[in-house]
Amino acid sequence: MITLENQYLKVKLADKGAELQSLYSKETALEYLWNADPKFWAKHSPVLFPIVGSLKDNSYIFQGKNYSLPRHGFARDHVFTAMQNSDSEVVFSLKQTDDTLKVYPFYFDLKLKYELIDRKLNLTYEVKNTGKSAMYFSLGAHPAFAVPNTPDTVYEDYYLAFNDDEKLTYWKLADGLVDNETENIDLNGHKLNLKASLFDNDALVFKTLQSSCISLLNTKNDYGLHFHFEEFPFFGIWAAPQAPFVCLEPWCGVADGINHNQDLTRKEGIIKLPKGESWTRFWEVECF
Repeated sequence: MITLENQYLKVKLADKGAELQSLYSKETALEYLWNADPKFWAKHSPVLFPIVGSLKDNSYIFQGKNYSLPRHGFARDHVFTAMQNSDSEVVFSLKQTDDTLKVYPFYFDLKLKYELIDRKLNLTYEVKNTGKSAMYFSLGAHPAFAVPNTPDTVYEDYYLAFNDDEKLTYWKLADGLVDNETENIDLNGHKLNLKASLFDNDALVFKTLQSSCISLLNTKNDYGLHFHFEEFPFFGIWAAPQAPFVCLEPWCGVADGINHNQDLTRKEGIIKLPKGESWTRFWEVECF
């Protein structure tokens, strides 16, 4: 376990999956991250790579050959190499192995850099194509935040505040694949009230979100967080049934559509990265 710390925050990270394990504010004396209770969902904040969501029949086709990948890919289950640069910064790295090449025929260097900046935790993703031809990938985040995280609140006291959306349109999921049907949610003052029934049919999948910041707040006290993200064309919001958390998930990529032909190069949201080039995205969370 690796610990990052400054005067405001204390963060714990595991080399398996380069996964955030704890996000603790010294100022509020509160833990903001979900505790990964296996009764509900045994993860905290996995990285989704090289796919986001599910593949149709858990498989894809590339250059005429069939490959199989589990939901959200393999990076979250692999041990990363860590280099801690300071008390407040660490970089994790994952490269292809003989095992990954059997299911994903690309050479890559995936880096996750965690950095504490005052009251914010910043996570930057970098993908470098180290192969001899273009690579295809998706990448997403899946952090789960504790709801409630104070003893005087319950789940229904919490809401999500969107900085630039008045209405949400989400795509329904059918057995983990994106359906063609959508539904709208009218926001009252940019606010979405949390309730367990929101996730009765799996995650809410957004393709047209306008906001670049979503705040997790409640009606009983002034504690909360701001979740900032940019240049992620897709977004998911999810919680396991009756679970005391909510996941805020910026994605560059999305699950296969129900009518997808399984060609990786034609997958919705897939990123084509030329040889030798790098790609980056980031999100950050501010606790208060």
